[in-house]
Amino acid sequence: MTRVWIFNHYAEPPDRQATRSFDLGRELVRHGHAVTIFSSSFSHYHFREERLGAGTAWLSERLDGVEFIWLKTFPYDRNDWRRVVNMVSYLARALWVGLHRRDRPDVVIGVTVHPFAALAGYLVARRKGARFFFEVTDLWPRTLVEFGILPARHPAVRALGWLERLLFHKAEHVISLLPHMNEYLHPLGIDAGKVVWIPNGVDLRRYDSLHGYDGVAGDLFTVMYVGGLVQANALDVVLDAARILQDRGENHVRFVFVGGGQEHTRLLDRVYSMALRNVEFLGVVSKDELPRTMLSADAFVFSLRRLSLYRYGISLNKMCDYLAAGRPVLFAGSSSYDPITTAGAGFTVPPENPEALANAITALRALPAGDRARMGANGVAYVREYHDIHHLAMRLEALF
Repeated sequence: MTRVWIFNHYAEPPDRQATRSFDLGRELVRHGHAVTIFSSSFSHYHFREERLGAGTAWLSERLDGVEFIWLKTFPYDRNDWRRVVNMVSYLARALWVGLHRRDRPDVVIGVTVHPFAALAGYLVARRKGARFFFEVTDLWPRTLVEFGILPARHPAVRALGWLERLLFHKAEHVISLLPHMNEYLHPLGIDAGKVVWIPNGVDLRRYDSLHGYDGVAGDLFTVMYVGGLVQANALDVVLDAARILQDRGENHVRFVFVGGGQEHTRLLDRVYSMALRNVEFLGVVSKDELPRTMLSADAFVFSLRRLSLYRYGISLNKMCDYLAAGRPVLFAGSSSYDPITTAGAGFTVPPENPEALANAITALRALPAGDRARMGANGVAYVREYHDIHHLAMRLEALF
């Protein structure tokens, strides 16, 4: 048995969306390992405290055999100084709780979106005499620079770059969600032999009820987005495509957005200002209820900004969910890893091009239903081969 501690600030329980750490952990538990996840009780996705009352600093909870340590962190509701304090408070609380536990791990996995969570994992691993693995979900500070959050010469960018290089060098293994991470690490002098590609995955059993798709889901042709309503997903492009189709008189197409996030209010205001009659927002749906919601979709859509960052590849939870649901996928983006085209599971169009996306939707709707059904089946076959969470967990277990 291997005792595994995972430091992931944004890890969520099984009924939510950000469940990568839990899904991998549950599979490891089924294989006889012990898994503990250190996460924040303040939801990054809903901007609220969800588990701890006043005066409670942390709480242990066991879900499907996986232990969650919920840590109280500083609240915030936007990307300003409060979110920075939230990150630092996670680092402090995770160190305090992790170092004061009497038990010790065999392996510690430090997960970045932000590197302070991975730093907490490294420091705990060093103090406890455990092996340290660095799991890279986002490239910080590169992501902050390319999204225009910080200038390249900002002192914080330099500090975060130094911290990222430290974690790369100290890690026994670098677990990358991006397939071409070696291209990023080579200029930093990191041994490519320590990199293991373990992308996002999906439990296909959640989607058994959706695999009977025959190419027609309902009277209206429904294009659905499922995921965070955040800037990174370039959802204005989808709204602009909706306006183009409405202006063309293609009234048999509707767009449904499922999820929440910082952009929800602004996007809703755009819908009203453009007088869009073909767009609706369903809000956040629990992971258990999500397959039922997705039954009404004829196609799924995701949109990315035009960034050089994506030359290292992408690994999106929503992509795995889309493919597993057995519907065609419309991908508005440019990446060195494009499973939609590779699998023959839909159409890929250039990023930030609403006209191209609208044309792809029209073309997809014009196809025979059987062709759309085959695209959906191709996606299921692809995700089963490359993104099945069971196989990905075994890949992680092999590192132990």
